[in-house]
Amino acid sequence: MANYIDRQLMGPFRRQREAYRSGLAAIDQAALQSAGQPFAALDSARQAALLANLQGEARGFFTTVIAHTMQGYYGDPRHGGNREAVSWRMLGVPVIPIRGRTQS
Repeated sequence: MANYIDRQLMGPFRRQREAYRSGLAAIDQAALQSAGQPFAALDSARQAALLANLQGEARGFFTTVIAHTMQGYYGDPRHGGNREAVSWRMLGVPVIPIRGRTQS
């Protein structure tokens, strides 16, 4: 989903770039304050615990990230997410060929 979100932040979601920057910085700051390490350096259990503790205060940021993740996972692969239409295949949705492209 990172590819999808990165691509969208350069285009249609560009108004939300600052929300991503400040939201990710706040998560990193919280990790530094509570664990003395940046978020990426924490093990997965500590990352999950930290995110669970932040849910109330960062609800808007998490709502945005979850919405963008869902769009990327279930959306059309031509927008940068849903690589090889994996979510469509999982759901049994027929993959619609994109006009002008050959299928591999």
